[in-house]
Formats: sequence, structure tokens, C-alpha cells
Amino acid sequence: MLASENFQAHLYNRSSIYKPYNEELASMAKQLTTATADAAGIDAAQAAVDYGSPSKQMLGSNNGSSSGSSNKTSSANSNNNNNNVANGLSSFVASHPSAEFEGFIRACVDEIIQLAVLQGTNRSSKVVEWHEPAELRKLFDFELRDQPDSPDKLRQLLRETIRFSVKTGHPYFINQLYSGVDPYALIGQWLTDALNPSVYTYEVAPVFTLMEEQVLGEMRRIVGFPNNGQGDGIFCPGGSIANGYAISCARYQYAPESKKNGLFNAKPLVIFTSEDAHYSVEKLAMFMGFGSEHVRKIATNELGKMRLSDLEQQIQFCLDNNWQPLMVSATAGTTVLGAFDDLLGISELCRKHNMWMHVDAAWGGGALMSKKYRQLLNGIERADSVTWNPHKLLSASQQCSTFLTRHTQILGQCHSTNAAYLFQKDKFYDTSFDTGDKHIQCGRRADVFKFWFMWKAKGTKGFEAHVEQVFEMSEYFTNKLRERPGFELVLDKPECTNITFWYVPPSLRQMERNQEFYDKLHKVAPKIKEAMIKKGSMMITYQPLRKLPNFFRLVLQNSCLDESDMLYFLNEIETLGQKL
Repeated sequence: MLASENFQAHLYNRSSIYKPYNEELASMAKQLTTATADAAGIDAAQAAVDYGSPSKQMLGSNNGSSSGSSNKTSSANSNNNNNNVANGLSSFVASHPSAEFEGFIRACVDEIIQLAVLQGTNRSSKVVEWHEPAELRKLFDFELRDQPDSPDKLRQLLRETIRFSVKTGHPYFINQLYSGVDPYALIGQWLTDALNPSVYTYEVAPVFTLMEEQVLGEMRRIVGFPNNGQGDGIFCPGGSIANGYAISCARYQYAPESKKNGLFNAKPLVIFTSEDAHYSVEKLAMFMGFGSEHVRKIATNELGKMRLSDLEQQIQFCLDNNWQPLMVSATAGTTVLGAFDDLLGISELCRKHNMWMHVDAAWGGGALMSKKYRQLLNGIERADSVTWNPHKLLSASQQCSTFLTRHTQILGQCHSTNAAYLFQKDKFYDTSFDTGDKHIQCGRRADVFKFWFMWKAKGTKGFEAHVEQVFEMSEYFTNKLRERPGFELVLDKPECTNITFWYVPPSLRQMERNQEFYDKLHKVAPKIKEAMIKKGSMMITYQPLRKLPNFFRLVLQNSCLDESDMLYFLNEIETLGQKL
């Protein structure tokens, strides 16, 4: 006997289901029918005939007039709506893309393609239409109401969201360590959003589970881990979390009792990283209970690289205080200067003092794809773990971040809790493919697909060409900047595609280089940044660094940029700043 046979069937009069739905619902349904027909290019009257009554269209009802798969879909939707009627709701649209919504979906996707993807990345359009917060609140309808908006209003809101948002795929958005809209990554992101998988068990994500295994294995081989890339890895929600995985694995490797006992009554564990390292190392250490005092910031040299002499002194200081040196988090491509730490030298110190070596290559890892530039990361193959973000230098869509380790079992050993309701060991397939117990999330996006799809479309050679194009443009920009009056480099020979520089307006060029000069120069970059955002012409970031006044940081990872774009950046900054 089936279990369901033990329960009394719920019987209802189908014709009575729709009585509570009032004229307002019928009106909304009519609007959706019209919008759907308009978008699909069909006659509205015919659409009403094809889709049935307004309430039927909105609710996906089934009164016996339709047949086949549509009939099954409608029946399922009408059942989904029953409880809401019983609860007194007068109108309801099921969260299900039944056939009658096809026109609306296609119309919205077309808006996105035209306005966000094509127009939003056109050089003749603005990077942003800027409005102050109070003004934007008046221009945009942020309010949430009891009653639903019409399909026309929803499409209007879609257009306005695009209009008032920053177009990060625009060629002149060089404000962060991500930019561009890769068409293959975009399609990959859309597909995974449509399938809405969660990658923690093979049974619910079979394709993406095997895809992750393939991509992470190939990335480990490119890093140079021994035995043809043996090890493990995971796609993470950002490089910060990937760096957190490194700290977690290092702690388990050298203090395994911490999984059960935490950090109580244990010898203090100390993490070492560059003073120019990403803030996530300190932030995740604090989050995990180490405390910021146990993250030792190592001084950098004039190029932004970690000073090995200071690192060795700091290690010895910890040993003298009976603290345990746990790990060094080196950086391959610092956020501001784009510096690559001496990975070979750091690896020797880690071996000498029995420490975990992590390399945060979130930014610079993409250079591994190029035979010409991978030498910047010499020694990365000696690391215990690596953070590598394809959404940065390789221009995958946000977010696409990986944690890679040479240690095959450590992720599972470190993080597993063996939740029996999800990771049952008596499944009918090989449960070693259930990866969820080795990561700290439960639900996890299939970020692998957009990167895998890009890789299939471009090949490794395509990634290599992409990397070499952005490096070539950064070198061209640097050379042109040296020739241009009023522009001065922070680093004369940048290692990565970060070019850091000042623009000195004519009014300051004859001043003595004293404190007054630097105070005035400190205000230049913010004023130029304000002008370019209000104009919508470009976006480039600026920052101070230790005692240096504010300077611009141009970061290139969009391979559609050419020499004319490099000249545009210089010309626009000069135009906006020459009268300051």
C-alpha cells in the first residue's frame, strides 16, 4: 500500500476555486495578456482565446478546455493557488513560468540585452547617469505595496533600474578589479539562474559537480601542483571567503584539535601577510576568532613586495613569545600597486618554520594562463593553497572565485559535520561526489558553469591572448603617460595591469614639492573623479597609500580596449583637471 493511501484525499469543487478572485485580478490578467501578446507580436484578442479567460491566464487554471502538457501545468498551478484563496488572498500569481508568461519573459530579456548588454557597453553611452540619493529616491519607485504592479510597470522598472545603474561592462569603467561583459559568461550565468541549482550533492547537481571537478583540476595543473595537479578545491562566494578557507585549512593542518576545542587554551596561532595585502586576510582572521593582533603585517619595499627580512624577524618574534607561526598569506597581484610577492623566498621560510603557505592570487592568478607573464608567479607551485578569481583578470561574470589546495582530503576533514539529512552514506550512487560537506556553505551557486563555458568557447589559447592584450595595453598606457606633461607615475615599471599615477594640474606644476603642495595634490583626484562621474564619461578609482597623497589607479582586464581608449583616458583626466 502506498503511504498516500493512508490519508483522506482533499476534495474540492473546481468551479468554486475562482470565486474569491475579484475584478482587479481579471484586469491585471488582461494587462499581462496584452503585454505578452505585444511582446510576442501576436494579436491580443487571439492571445485571449489561446490563453483562456484572464483569471485562467494569471492563475494557470485548468477548467478542462485545454489538453496535453499545458493541461498538466495549469492543473499544477491551480492546486498551488488553493491555499492562498483559503487564506483570504484576493489575487495571486504563482511563482511558476507557465506558457502564458513567455512573452513577458522574452520582452524583459530583450530589454536587458538591448539596454544593459549592448547599449550599456557602447562607448558612446554614459558609464553612469549620476543622481544624489535624495534625488534618486524621487526619480525611482522603490516603494513596496500591498497590490502588485502591472506588467507594463514592471518593464518600466526594469528599464529604469538599468538606466540608473553603473554600467560595469562599459569599456570606460576601470574603477574596480572587474569589468566587461563576456557574452559566454553572461549566457552561462543566465542558464544557471534559470536552472537554479545548489551544488552540494551529486543527485541535485550532477553536471555541475563533475564540471567543478574538471575545472578545478585543470586550474591546479596550471598552478603547477605536483602529480598532475593533485589536490582539492572549491568555488567560493568571493576571494575573501577563499582566503578564509586557507586560514581554516592551515589551522586544521597544524592544530587539528581546534576543530573540536576551538582556540581555547591553545598556543596563540599567528598569520603573516603583507601590509599591502587584501583586507580580507585580517577580516577573516577576526571572524574566525584569531583576533587582529595575531595577524602580523609585514613591511613592503618600494615596489610593494613583502620584505623577507621583516617576515623572518616577525616569525622569530613570535617564536620568542611562544606563539605558533601558522601561515604566510603571500599576494600575487596586490590590489593597489599590483605587486607580486617573492613566492620562492616565502616558500623557503615556510618550509624552514613548518608553516602553511597560501598565495592570494585573486587578482594576478589570471597571468598563469600566459606563457609570457606566468613567470610573475614563480614559486606558486610550492604553495599549500591558492586563491584565484576568474572574475578579475580573466573577466568572468561576478562572482567566480576559487580556492585550490594541494592537500587532497583536508577540506572534508576540516569542515565536515556529516549532516545525515543531506549527506546520507547509503545513497544508490558514489557519495564521494557529494561535495557539500567540505565547504562552509550549504546552498552554493553553480559559478563553475560560466567559467567552463567561457573556457570551452575560447580555449586556453583564448585566455592567453586575452591576458596578453590587457598587459600590452597597460604597457602602452604607461609609456604614453610618461610622455604627457602633468602626469607622474607612482611606480615607474608596474608589474601587473595596475597603473598608478598622479595628474598635476598646471596651477601646481611650479610649486615647491613641500607639504602644501602635497595637501593640494591630495584633493585633485577626488575632484576629477567627481567630475567624470557627474559627466558619466568614465570611472577610475583613486586612493592614498601610506604617506602618498591620493593617486589614480587604472586597472585593465577588459581585452576589448585598444590604444585609442588609452588616449581617451589620458585626455579625459587632463580635460577635467586642467583648470583645478
